[in-house]
Amino acid sequence: MEDILSLTPEELAAKLKGMGQSAFRAKQLYQWLVRGVDYNGMTNIPRDLRQKLSEEGPANPVRILKSVVSKLDGTEKYLYELQDGNIVEGVTMRYNYGNTLCVSTQVGCRMGCKFCASTLEGCVRNLTPGELLGQIIAVNGHLHEIDGPDARISNVVLMGSGEPLDNYDNVIKFLRLLNREDGLHMSLRGVSLSTCGLVPRIYDLANEGLPVTLCISLHAPNDEIRRRTMPIANKYAMDDILAACRNYIDKTGRRVIFEYALVSGVNCSRESAHELAARLRGMQCHVNLIPLNDVPERDLRAPYEGEMRAFEDELKHLHISVSRRREMGDDIEGACGQLRRAYIGSGAPDAGEGDAR
Repeated sequence: MEDILSLTPEELAAKLKGMGQSAFRAKQLYQWLVRGVDYNGMTNIPRDLRQKLSEEGPANPVRILKSVVSKLDGTEKYLYELQDGNIVEGVTMRYNYGNTLCVSTQVGCRMGCKFCASTLEGCVRNLTPGELLGQIIAVNGHLHEIDGPDARISNVVLMGSGEPLDNYDNVIKFLRLLNREDGLHMSLRGVSLSTCGLVPRIYDLANEGLPVTLCISLHAPNDEIRRRTMPIANKYAMDDILAACRNYIDKTGRRVIFEYALVSGVNCSRESAHELAARLRGMQCHVNLIPLNDVPERDLRAPYEGEMRAFEDELKHLHISVSRRREMGDDIEGACGQLRRAYIGSGAPDAGEGDAR
């Protein structure tokens, strides 16, 4: 059965009508749901209706199982438990302009990128729109408790475990729910969506009318190097990905971000900088350099500081907009998939995989 947070207010009204309830109950109920209130606290909802709904499932299908706070910068990492016992993770990054939440879109991932820990066990299942929304609602409630009633998530990056465009329909519904005036009413200009480059879906996304920032996990200046670490490169060539990005820019007017994880001995030479610059020149884009988080299972390591600085300086010299991502949560296994793998590997209760659906 679909979790209640996956329903639009219109779908919720139809559901309640089928239960013999008046349409106005849907508006009341939806306001409680997006505020993260459990059924017991919904004081203006009849008790018998609350009982029936609670028997179908919780008001939020996501609960925070564990949180770890970085002593270095206040970054907070979460493990969430889903209704079927699966575990996913998220990260709140605190900036001067607000709190950004990194949201997971799948349990695991099937893309197979060698520098990402989330993909090591493959993809168990897609997350529902309600499970995506539920991550934000759960963290908002957590922030209210520790930082006060005005604390909330103001920006979202779909960069947790999973490939967002591999869960396309659920992600699109989530974005529309997120933006609703009668819901969390979050501006989609504060949402970034990161993809390894599913070309047909990039074209689809450009036609949705959703002003999200598209981020491409590029990580290489050419197809040969990209295929070493990203199996998706065997299906979609860089020229095709860049053509889809140019179409996205033309359709949305939004700048595209190219994410580039620096891997020692693989993609951060002076020659790589020149080849990357030649491909991107003239595009409305920005390159975000990411120091690799070591993945021991893949035998990949980050470059030394001098290598990273030289690569960044070379791109600047070639008139490419570039910056290095601020490293956050280094002391709490802050990179995608790390904390979940450590938790599952520890044999902790309820750490196993649930049934795929």
